[in-house]
Amino acid sequence: MTYSKLRYAHHPEDVKKYNTEELRNHFLIEGLFQDDSVRLTYSMYDRFIVGGVKPVKKAVQLETIDDLKAEFFLQRRELGIVNVGGAGVVEVDGKTYELERKEALYVGSGNKEIIFKSSSADSPALFYINSAPAHKSYPVKKVSRKDAEIIHLGEEKFANKRILNKLIVNSIVPTCQLQMGLTELVEGNVWNTMPAHVHTRRMEAYFYFDLEEGQTISHFMGQPQETRHIFLKNHDAVLSPEWSIHSGAGTSNYSFIWGMAGENLDYGDMDGVSPNDLR
Repeated sequence: MTYSKLRYAHHPEDVKKYNTEELRNHFLIEGLFQDDSVRLTYSMYDRFIVGGVKPVKKAVQLETIDDLKAEFFLQRRELGIVNVGGAGVVEVDGKTYELERKEALYVGSGNKEIIFKSSSADSPALFYINSAPAHKSYPVKKVSRKDAEIIHLGEEKFANKRILNKLIVNSIVPTCQLQMGLTELVEGNVWNTMPAHVHTRRMEAYFYFDLEEGQTISHFMGQPQETRHIFLKNHDAVLSPEWSIHSGAGTSNYSFIWGMAGENLDYGDMDGVSPNDLR
């Protein structure tokens, strides 16, 4: 079963007026993983799709949705997949790719049949997916943990020591515009993407996981001088417009997956904001 919903883009002047419920309705994505189904959110921010697939008792196929007006899902799109659950398998037009926890798979446009399976129903795979429009077809490529480009960031004294794993980025996998990576907060650290930044040439989506039961994350968004926050739980995602910061702090450490799409592939293209300048 495939379930999808549509999210529109927003002007920052309008977002200033949103109350808590409106912010959550427009930017928060909940319930990504439902047994034996695909859950998709199609955003008008760079026509980016955020989704989750949880095969338990049967294989689950990624089908096209009405908003795409396409014969098959990847007719004019590319796809990034990161497994955040138990071991699983992704079949791409009959070829099998095994994905352990925190391993990724890039699937280029033109591939017609994408099937997700769990290796064990007792410990099902949880496939987090991002998708963006593509105008060229690049080869399918698995990215294991050892293939990732790893960067150590932050300091203990600022509570933001973290390990950034670049997975689906142009230095590892050729893509049209999709970029994805996984950041892990070291135990005792809670802040991500601080100092904050914005990047006007691409949007972003954050997916939070590895958060202990009963804990929460406050995700900060909005223009640097007009910030807002949304409280999230484990396995929630949040959309970040190109004009918005995207930073968070948890009541314990956690991991998150960042996915981006837009007109450039330069990871360093961003405008930093000093913590003292945030409002």
